[in-house]
Amino acid sequence: MQKSYVQIDSKDNIIVAITNLKEGLVASVAGTEVILKEPIKQKHKFALYDFSVGDELFMYGVLIGKATKEILSGTAITVDNVKHASATFSDTKEQFVWEPPDITKFKNSTFNGYHRKDTKVGTANYWLVIPLTFCENRNIDVLEAALSEKLGYQTKKDFAVDTDALIRKYKAGASKENLLNTPIIATHEEMAKNRVFPNVDGIKFLKHDGGCGGIRQDSETLCKLLAGYIANPNVAGATILSLGCQNAQISMLHNALKTLNIDGDKPVHYLEQQGSLSERHFIEEAVKVTFLGLIEANEIERKPAPLSKLVLGLECGGSDGFSGISANPALGYASDLLVALGGSPVLAEFPELNGVEQEMINRCATEKDAKKFYNLMRAYSAAAVAVGSGFENNPSPGNIKDGLITDAMKSAGAAKKGGTSPVVAVLDYTEQVTKPGLNLLCTPGNDVESTTGLVGSGCNIVVFTTGLGTPTGNPVAPVLKMSSNTNLYERMNDIIDINAGTVISGEDTIATMGEKILEHIIKVASGELASKAVLHGNNDFIPWKRGVSL
Repeated sequence: MQKSYVQIDSKDNIIVAITNLKEGLVASVAGTEVILKEPIKQKHKFALYDFSVGDELFMYGVLIGKATKEILSGTAITVDNVKHASATFSDTKEQFVWEPPDITKFKNSTFNGYHRKDTKVGTANYWLVIPLTFCENRNIDVLEAALSEKLGYQTKKDFAVDTDALIRKYKAGASKENLLNTPIIATHEEMAKNRVFPNVDGIKFLKHDGGCGGIRQDSETLCKLLAGYIANPNVAGATILSLGCQNAQISMLHNALKTLNIDGDKPVHYLEQQGSLSERHFIEEAVKVTFLGLIEANEIERKPAPLSKLVLGLECGGSDGFSGISANPALGYASDLLVALGGSPVLAEFPELNGVEQEMINRCATEKDAKKFYNLMRAYSAAAVAVGSGFENNPSPGNIKDGLITDAMKSAGAAKKGGTSPVVAVLDYTEQVTKPGLNLLCTPGNDVESTTGLVGSGCNIVVFTTGLGTPTGNPVAPVLKMSSNTNLYERMNDIIDINAGTVISGEDTIATMGEKILEHIIKVASGELASKAVLHGNNDFIPWKRGVSL
């Protein structure tokens, strides 16, 4: 039976409404009875005790805010009576002991992936076409029009129209009746069956607005990110379009690839427009080298791989008051399972670790990583303050409307995606995942910027929790959307892959839901199921320029 309210941690002095609660309801929490003095909306919180101005509020067992007004027990916690507050932290770590979950069910499990020369394994097999500067974006569009649909890859439409079939029949002398009876619509599934290169999942065109202007560091970071995408195990090779005079030079990308030790492991073709005879020659050469690259990429086939080869991006966006109770901790359990199996989950979104910094520092396996995380968080926070903002401005209007009223409250729930395992490495933006176990990656909280960063650091699959719904995807890694509540799953089933709302209703525990998530991940990683984002062609790609983005 579904509970109507819940105290998440014994230290909590605010209580979560699981359903809409009526005024006058007597709530019994850990021996304390509270009479609700007003209706409390589902996902929102009410005070367990009376609060005076300045009193501290706790949720998930951590400080999430302070009272700005007197708050009576049984009344709602809102932006009008609470302000953001978070616990202090130091760079000194405390002792941490982890108890891994039971992995018996998955011990001998494998997924069918694409094995690369560097021993990494992809969950997909893509060819990339990348501009080094925004000046080449039009040429990228020309290449996409010339290649994608003709080779049988999905377009941005739900179907393809084969006008060529009518032209061929018309030229052959077909009657009007014959032309009217000629089928010319092909679905995504039909197009996939007719691919020229069946072992290549697609050609991805990574348009962006960088590579020139701005500051030199932006172009350097962009080249490191693009190198990470080429190095990603889901990628077979790439065609690079350079104008010639931009800040992001071919040599810069080439050096970034050499740093990742994959130079020569994958075919990468560099073309420079200013050194070409004409734009037509430039496009012609790009089409031809890409076509030859696809022939080579098509030679690789899926083969069994251990689950230790999964590098799982942990992401959230459009979070609600249930995200930290259902979807995020369930994903955290799946993360712990993967760690115990030798895999590498990656937790990002540093602005959404505000308030749980000390927990993360304590979980760091080494003092060096503890200090690195401390310094990255301090620098990020200071940069936000320097431009007149701060982590407290992170919650969006949608977050607040659905019960997440302070950044610390949002962060405490968001951090649950990382499970409970030790942190084996702390990575700055564009640094690569090299160690099995939970990694922390510095990215913004912004959904697409963060997901872009996760994949650029090596994630070959991403699970994205949401309480409000989002179509976000990625060009290279499948992004599985998981709802925190069943209502969202039923309303937006066309873009949501997994429903964690069964944790709220009591049909699943955190552990059983976590196992279901890992089972779903294995099917998608093996190519047995396609994520909704892949089916819809959600190829969101936004490089972070290292300015302040929350």
